[in-house]
Amino acid sequence: MYATERQDRIARALSQWGRVSVAELSAEMDVTAETVRRDLDALELAGALRRVHGGAVTSARGSVTERAVGERQSERHEAKSSIAGLAMRMLPPSFRGSVLLDAGTTTALLAERLAAWVPDHGQRLAVITNSVQNAATLDGSPHLEVHLVGGRLRSLTGALVGSATVAQLEALRPDISFLGTNGLSAGFGLSTPDELESAVKRAMVRSARRVVVLADGSKHGEEALTRFATLDEIDTLVTDTRPGGELGEALERAGVEVVSA
Repeated sequence: MYATERQDRIARALSQWGRVSVAELSAEMDVTAETVRRDLDALELAGALRRVHGGAVTSARGSVTERAVGERQSERHEAKSSIAGLAMRMLPPSFRGSVLLDAGTTTALLAERLAAWVPDHGQRLAVITNSVQNAATLDGSPHLEVHLVGGRLRSLTGALVGSATVAQLEALRPDISFLGTNGLSAGFGLSTPDELESAVKRAMVRSARRVVVLADGSKHGEEALTRFATLDEIDTLVTDTRPGGELGEALERAGVEVVSA
């Protein structure tokens, strides 16, 4: 197989999966790992990908790369919807207490389900969020008491961030915190590109009695610029694909409950 053929094959795999590994490409194309690395180097030089440990990801997936929430709303919708449904099982009609809801596309789908929540005995559920979109979705339900924390609006994600947001969250003790993440890896933990949003997520992790992370399979093994939690700081991961390999082992060592479709 010629170099151009191999590189075209690598480019197609990246387009489909978003990441490739040297070991898998070597076995699939029956060439040495060194040959694959040379192909990856050539593609990186052409701007087609970005090298990472053990392989490569698309050039658009840098540690500080982040797209607006509206652009991501329809991506992996089925997987995110499944995750939201699984997370909703943690809030049965008998649930009593308070919930903290992060900004993000998967938590937005959870907010839609939460807006239809009906308790067993008429008691209202307190829901705190730093997302303008989530607050609007939840507003109007007679069964929910909605609290929107203040701060500076980060238009890219629709999240309220800043020192005022962090201070308000640090003064709370919700029963369950539902968070999203841009990256979830064995070595780096949970991460997000923006420093201010990371600080808010960190406050959410530290304030809640139970920390539940909602992350579809595309986040597994990813690392963004800023870590907001280590694996042992979260209680439950709700995902569409059960993590295997290094990440699966690390989650098990950290005592994280994994709930998957």
